[in-house]
Amino acid sequence: MKNKVAIVADRIGWEERRLVQIAPDFGLEVDWINDESLALGHSDSPTVRDYEALLVRSRSYTRGGLIAALAEADGVKVLNSASAIHICENKLMLRAALREARIPVPDFRLVLSRKDFDRTLGEIGTPLVLKPVYGGMGKRVTLVRDPDLAHSVYDYVEDLGHAFEQACLVEPYLGGGSIRCLVVGREIVAAAEFESAGADWRSNAALGNQSRALGRDPEVHKIVDGVVDRLGPGIYGVDLFKTSSGYLVNEVNHAPAWRGVASTTGTDIASAIARYVQETLG
Repeated sequence: MKNKVAIVADRIGWEERRLVQIAPDFGLEVDWINDESLALGHSDSPTVRDYEALLVRSRSYTRGGLIAALAEADGVKVLNSASAIHICENKLMLRAALREARIPVPDFRLVLSRKDFDRTLGEIGTPLVLKPVYGGMGKRVTLVRDPDLAHSVYDYVEDLGHAFEQACLVEPYLGGGSIRCLVVGREIVAAAEFESAGADWRSNAALGNQSRALGRDPEVHKIVDGVVDRLGPGIYGVDLFKTSSGYLVNEVNHAPAWRGVASTTGTDIASAIARYVQETLG
């Protein structure tokens, strides 16, 4: 009899389809549940009670953590853990948690107001990167090269309707490349280096940037081990910047896309994840 697992997500993408396809080879039966239709709250919710685990892959930076917290409280196995998702979906919480664990992160400032932004401009200068505390896939991440334009850019932040949308991190621009490590359990199963392509300066796997496979690097493994020690074993996309003083953790994605890394490295990431889910269920 196959273990029943639900992928909780707002849509089925390439990664989710691969998981559904490969699941029977690992004794799993995987269904998709729309994360907008669960109506959790009842301790024996009919939408999840028939599943042994929920694989939370919501692209929403509010729904995933809320769903995981309720399901976990009612005794449902959740991957990743609710605490890990809550930390990853908030860039400020992630930076704080990693810094507390002495894991290197870029210099940054939390900007909640125009006064914060003024002070940050004086301390960091330009070029700088302004990014929302909540969000992913490179959305609303802005490179400000010219100090004369900085306040015009911030005008758009002030025009956003909600305070949580206005919360930003500002950090020095460190260049156009990054490294993504796909972590399953505690292990890096694939790693690739991404470079910005064409007119888009952002080095994000979701944007289709140029990439190449990355060989084993002891420093990268040490940093990723530290990230997993802090968050707990799970399925993560750990994004690093390489600088003259070493690697810095930029972000950790709790529902990572991996199509780009898989095509670059030739790694069957879906099978690695299915195997991990199977082992977790015992």
